Amino acid sequence: MKKIATLMFVAFAAFGLANGAANAAKVSPQEVAGASTIDASEAKKLFDQGVVFVDVRKDSDWEAGRIPNARHIELKKVLSEDTLGKAAKKDQAVVIYCNGPSCKRSSKACVKAVAWGYSKVYYFREGFPAWNAAGYSVE
Repeated sequence: MKKIATLMFVAFAAFGLANGAANAAKVSPQEVAGASTIDASEAKKLFDQGVVFVDVRKDSDWEAGRIPNARHIELKKVLSEDTLGKAAKKDQAVVIYCNGPSCKRSSKACVKAVAWGYSKVYYFREGFPAWNAAGYSVE
């Protein structure tokens, strides 16, 4: 009986570790090398300065609501060096966002933008949910 209890404990512990690792894998990174991580208030300041915002969420999320005047460049089907280049020049500031910390789209897009030579990339990790929760305008 003690052996069975030990085996069950080991199995549950392994499941807990695997489940924790799986949940951690669903969280976007805190930072992206070469980009500046910003919060909602910093994003709003950049918005007020006329900085280009790029929304990399899927079409249905974009259609449900977005930051005003943002450019929609869906990560998996549309984002390329060419499409980003139509939204912002490589020396121009650009804010990239998605659906917050549980979404990795903006971090992946920031990695690409930096690799393509963009020098003023802002990673809005909190994304649209934080913008909306702050009561900033949406369309």
